Amino acid sequence: MARAALRWGVRDLAANAQVTAATITRIENGKSAHSATLLAIRAAFEASGIEFIPENGGGPGVRLAKRSAQS
Repeated sequence: MARAALRWGVRDLAANAQVTAATITRIENGKSAHSATLLAIRAAFEASGIEFIPENGGGPGVRLAKRSAQS
């Protein structure tokens, strides 16, 4: 969902997280990943304006952060 919100393809996320596109594909297909890889992916999303929403009864999710008035 975060990739879709940013309109990123697999290669876009891979470049921003500094991992391979194959790594992104494997993770999206449910395979395991090193915690450092997952942290790099999360950091890439957060740097691009994604906020991770904790479980609130409807499940965890993501959203685009509100732009500040100065942006």
